[in-house]
Amino acid sequence: MVSGIDPSELRAAREKAGLTQHELARLVGAAGGERISRWELGTSVPRPDFLVKLARALDIPTLRLVRLDGEIPDLRALRLQAGLTVPDLAAAVNVAVPTYYAWEQGRWARLPASRTLEELARAFGESVEVVAAAFKEAQRQRRRLGEI
Repeated sequence: MVSGIDPSELRAAREKAGLTQHELARLVGAAGGERISRWELGTSVPRPDFLVKLARALDIPTLRLVRLDGEIPDLRALRLQAGLTVPDLAAAVNVAVPTYYAWEQGRWARLPASRTLEELARAFGESVEVVAAAFKEAQRQRRRLGEI
């Protein structure tokens, strides 16, 4: 499975914080508890900016709400943790949206130039080493999914 939102972790964190779905929705500016319910059931997913708001409201690290395939975050996990959409991230690091999508899907032959890695690291709030590892993790997941 590729990184994504972990519905059960969202519910557990909300319950641990002692909040109802409606209270959490109000704290993050979502339209009612029904939306929180759908996120907790996995029938819909919050936008990346809501993911960051949820983590702040629940006083937990954003990455805790992201399900990882393995121990190393891939590019998608880092992007979600930073609360960025693909177009926002692509614009921030000055790459084409399709190029970034290809990277996130593990479709790349060599790592981007060091300047681009540094820009991605700044956008993600991570080190260049973490970003390089995330590239490799995205490629590992692509290979593994191809075997299934």
